[in-house]
Amino acid sequence: VQLQAFGGGLVQAGGSLRLSCAASGSTFNYYYVGWFRQAPGKVREFVASISWNGRNTVHADSVKGRFTISRDNAKNTVNLQMNSLKPEDTAVYYCAGYYSRSYYTSTNEHEYNYWGQGTLVTVSS
Repeated sequence: VQLQAFGGGLVQAGGSLRLSCAASGSTFNYYYVGWFRQAPGKVREFVASISWNGRNTVHADSVKGRFTISRDNAKNTVNLQMNSLKPEDTAVYYCAGYYSRSYYTSTNEHEYNYWGQGTLVTVSS
């Protein structure tokens, strides 16, 4: 499966963006999907993840209450709705996937073996 992340851009603090991760080459069913981000000069960090059926989601404490991950398997997409954006949310955002028929999802980037290219989110103060 190939993943492509899009939807990034420049937004003012307090604004919103919706990122999408589109899958091609294979159905997105039975893949748990995560969003990660990497700010300049920092290590990549977990943002949110969702099980293949959408029943289980995990959000990092830093984005809880502001970001929401969701998916539409019929459209082969996973979305990240980002509200109340802060300058510290500025980063390149990556989506990643791992095939699993369990209801499991992971916060560990090393458990993902499919990665999309990043999309840049810039939040101005």
